Amino acid sequence: MKHYRIILALTVLVIASLACNALAGKKSNPAVPSDSSSGNPTGPATAAPPASSDSSNGSNVKSDFPMTSDAFNVVDVGNGSIVYYTKMSMTDAMKFYRDAYTAKGYKERNLLTVTSDTTFSMVFDGDPSGKAVVIQSVDLGNGSRTIAIRLEAVQ
Repeated sequence: MKHYRIILALTVLVIASLACNALAGKKSNPAVPSDSSSGNPTGPATAAPPASSDSSNGSNVKSDFPMTSDAFNVVDVGNGSIVYYTKMSMTDAMKFYRDAYTAKGYKERNLLTVTSDTTFSMVFDGDPSGKAVVIQSVDLGNGSRTIAIRLEAVQ
């Protein structure tokens, strides 16, 4: 159990760090190589094709993961993982994911559901890949929160 808490704490710190960069207005795009002397892009970036064709969130990032209807700043962080922002409260976001995954027949691992005043982490079993769906969220303090979703082999 202590191992999961350490992983959760590190994940929350990484998400919070990414959120701070986004809120600070840092416009770095790692997919676009830059000329190190001037900071200017050297050419167009190419991206891997998206996993599915659902674009109901108004973003060009496509994912098989359900996202809230108000999802914005959706980022594909690689390996099928996504991070996005929502204005939903923590309670509403947790209810959204419980409803979405329960309707698909997934089972929540209640022992791995962790909440605090500003964060939550949930794990659902039932994905056809055999991996667990891990959903984590951090309140940004400005009326929005991040939601990070990934598939992971959780013991």
